[in-house]
Amino acid sequence: MDPSCLVHRLTDEERRQFEETGLLIIKDVLPPDLTERLAAAVDRIWAREREEKGISPHDPLFYPNFVGKDDVFVELLDWPLTFPKVWGILGWNIYLYHSHLGVTPPVAPGTEREHKRLGWHQDSGRVNVEMESHPRPRLSLKVGYFLSDTTQAERGNFYVIPGSHLRDALEFPEDGVSNPPGATPVCVPSGTAVLFDRRLWHSASLNYSTITRKVLFYGYGYRWLRTKDDMTVAHVLEGCTDPIRRQLLGDGINANGRFSPTDADVPLKGWLEEHAK
Repeated sequence: MDPSCLVHRLTDEERRQFEETGLLIIKDVLPPDLTERLAAAVDRIWAREREEKGISPHDPLFYPNFVGKDDVFVELLDWPLTFPKVWGILGWNIYLYHSHLGVTPPVAPGTEREHKRLGWHQDSGRVNVEMESHPRPRLSLKVGYFLSDTTQAERGNFYVIPGSHLRDALEFPEDGVSNPPGATPVCVPSGTAVLFDRRLWHSASLNYSTITRKVLFYGYGYRWLRTKDDMTVAHVLEGCTDPIRRQLLGDGINANGRFSPTDADVPLKGWLEEHAK
């Protein structure tokens, strides 16, 4: 990992913002040429899924475990403009425990607008039921890389409620259809990264525009967390020589090293001790 990435370390103001709101928006983290290559790789997956599964061109796609499907996706594992902020929040005993991409095409012509509440949720499923603490522990965060222009609402935007990561439940309006107070569409240009706490209440939405929304989500968590998808990246590990990238792909010495890591388990720790003094 190139030490030049240290200029993008988490600032005190960014830390305050993340702790208070549960998210951090960073524009212009992806150059246009890389954004195009990533979008093209997403298009190949989307086309294959539509052909193999008979998915309508107007149906959204949720596709987990995408990182090992194309070399271009691996480039974002330790992206210098965002990864320093990830370790700044979570520390060094981390890895990629989950990934999914989303494609939200425009709804079919003639589709009436839905008048119902969005699908609000916190990430991690049963974690939110079985952890005995309040507020729930952070455990992980995601970095969403937006490959499409979502600067306007109704483009399949990602919705959030800033500050809701410290709330274990939401209070919904009694009408049964309205969203909770504070519900906000994330309106960002392509090439933007959005970091968010897994506890942040969020939702997808439908796309009533003419633009197909494409986004990549990279989930980073502590190494003692089990993966949330199959994480079929063994073939990527075989050709990977960078020790920090290998850590992020799940490499380690043994199982106990996830709980009591040695320096060999977590090369990111040694790198930070040497370069980020």
